[in-house]
Amino acid sequence: MALRNDFLDYGVWSQADLVIRVPIDGGTHVAMGRSAGGTADHQIRPLPMPRTTTPKNRSSAALPPLSSRAAALPTPLPATIPPMRLPSLLLLSLLCFGCSSSQDSTSPSVTWAIAIHGGAGTIPKTLPAERIAAYERSLEAALREGTRLLAAGTDALVVAESVVKILEDDPLFNAGRGAVYTNAGTHELDACIMDGRDLSCGAVAAVRTVRHPIELARLVMRNTRHILLAGDGAEKFADEMGVERVANSWFDTDYRLQILREVQAEEAAKSHPSTGYGTVGAVVRDARGHLAAATSTGGLTNKRFGRIGDTPLVGAGNFADDATCAVSCTGTGEVFMRHGVAREMSALVRYRGANVQDAAREIIHQRLNPDDGGLIAVGADGSLAMEFNSAGMYRGAANSTGRFEVAIWEAP
Repeated sequence: MALRNDFLDYGVWSQADLVIRVPIDGGTHVAMGRSAGGTADHQIRPLPMPRTTTPKNRSSAALPPLSSRAAALPTPLPATIPPMRLPSLLLLSLLCFGCSSSQDSTSPSVTWAIAIHGGAGTIPKTLPAERIAAYERSLEAALREGTRLLAAGTDALVVAESVVKILEDDPLFNAGRGAVYTNAGTHELDACIMDGRDLSCGAVAAVRTVRHPIELARLVMRNTRHILLAGDGAEKFADEMGVERVANSWFDTDYRLQILREVQAEEAAKSHPSTGYGTVGAVVRDARGHLAAATSTGGLTNKRFGRIGDTPLVGAGNFADDATCAVSCTGTGEVFMRHGVAREMSALVRYRGANVQDAAREIIHQRLNPDDGGLIAVGADGSLAMEFNSAGMYRGAANSTGRFEVAIWEAP
């Protein structure tokens, strides 16, 4: 029984099965083995002859004879392999595969990780000490709730939404209760949430009376076939869902009103207006390895009514994919939309093999301009990135190994 050297085709069907297909005397045969605790089967079994049809996207003329291709190999297989060597070949293959399975079984258990942000922008270090302390307490409280839920085994999507709802209720941040003012002196809020397991996502834009826009975004994801609802349509959907509503004036704060007046005065004087953006967000990896991202914002100070930024746009300000990373962005929305920043992070991880830290640094510091903003990200392996090119970014990070930190400016 001589083995032809035309080809040797092998493939793995699962973590336990190995198949090797070899053309033997005009017919294709197979050797199979099971390495992960199963029984081994080294028999040679006949298989049907290889397909004679040509794939639709290739012409038969483009395929040289098998013998020609074999001859072109730098180190061709021997013309024949004695039958007695076949069991050894199979055993070696199965042993190597078994070693790989054994190594996988002893890998460290999956851990959880979370990063949050309260927006990036012009954050002067001359802020009163009590205000700095207030920001740090708020970030710590939200982060602590996230770590509590993750340690209890809560799903990543639930954690992301829960943490963002806490930040939406905090008047210190530009989302929910602390949303900035539009040019007309009102508030219009945007939010997006995404599940990395299956790329499910939902978003709302320009909502005016929904206390927790991130909750409504999740309901868009769960209860409709749509992804983004905006304006009056989103408000009507909120009626149907029975979510908590508030008057638009509930979002008023003296601090945001002061910022609006300053920005409008600078604009009237035709000077460069101060950066008046901000967002809140969370990226999460749970103990089962699933990723989720949630982002919510009041948008840009003094925005013309109806303006929508990057936050509710999947792939611009928010993205999650279990295979790559989860991302939440903050900054000048128009810039993040042009660059598709959140989706670009995922692409760098997927196609270049970059880790989230390197990918975040490249995008924020090489592709964007100073003061454009920042992002947070968590990788499929639980690694975290918090990168920004503005004066500061309210942020925090924690994981199952004991990391727990909040910060505003660069580390000293």
